Amino acid sequence: QVQLAESGGGSVQAGESLRLSCVASEDAHLRDCMGWFRQAPGKQREGVAGINSDDGSTSYADSVKGRFTVSKDNAKNILYLQMNDLKPADTATYYCAADSIQEVAGRRVCLYSSLRSWGQGTPIPVSP
Repeated sequence: QVQLAESGGGSVQAGESLRLSCVASEDAHLRDCMGWFRQAPGKQREGVAGINSDDGSTSYADSVKGRFTVSKDNAKNILYLQMNDLKPADTATYYCAADSIQEVAGRRVCLYSSLRSWGQGTPIPVSP
């Protein structure tokens, strides 16, 4: 498994921006699929955004589309999440996760629902 370490979290007010970083170690192929997830108090963990290093494709939860941007610096092995116009509903602990690309029915895809390597998480409280 790849080691992951998030940074950049902290308290913000509604409307402000924040950028999270996630440094990944180990073999490159183990981090071709990387994503951001979050878990609010009393709620289930949910996917926020993901990126496939194989083809550069990205995916977002509907709740963050247009406000959050996921990107990756492959040379530095760093995953980013730029979060703009933060809302109190975005309050959660944010985690990055990674795994290798899977081959499904002849296609190379990221199975974001089953990523196996996880960071420790960074809390982001958003006040009104």
